[in-house]
Amino acid sequence: MSGAGAPTLTLDGSGLKVVVVAASWHTTVMDGLLDGARRALADAHVDDVTVVRVPGSFELPVVARHAADADADAVVALGVVIRGGTPHFDYVCSAATTGLTDVSVHTGVPVGFGLLTCDDEAQALDRAGLPGSHEDKGYEAAQAAVATALAVRVLEPADGR
Repeated sequence: MSGAGAPTLTLDGSGLKVVVVAASWHTTVMDGLLDGARRALADAHVDDVTVVRVPGSFELPVVARHAADADADAVVALGVVIRGGTPHFDYVCSAATTGLTDVSVHTGVPVGFGLLTCDDEAQALDRAGLPGSHEDKGYEAAQAAVATALAVRVLEPADGR
């Protein structure tokens, strides 16, 4: 079962600057993901939050990169791609996943991965953090971004080098 074994995190992200980059396709699912991310950031005491909307999931990496370059401590990337009858699903999922990984690795800025890759709309709705959903992937992605940003801070030299 997805979600089994998930950690319980208590985070204090006070002072962190977090950018949430959210796709616009599939409004109901995206509204749930975005609400979940906002709740997680509020629960972690993150006050400096900027939300940027992009057309779709393919556009997440480029805006995530700009957020990282603009001194974000963490980025939360939210999107949903639902399988259709063409290879479009595979290309968008692969490009977005690789792009977001590249942003994180090349900039050193954590990217919370909230990209749903689902076979159908029911799967997406079940992961969107809506009433009746079994999972809240927006919340989880934001928690992961904050937790990773805090872990990175532990490893930074005290003199800022």
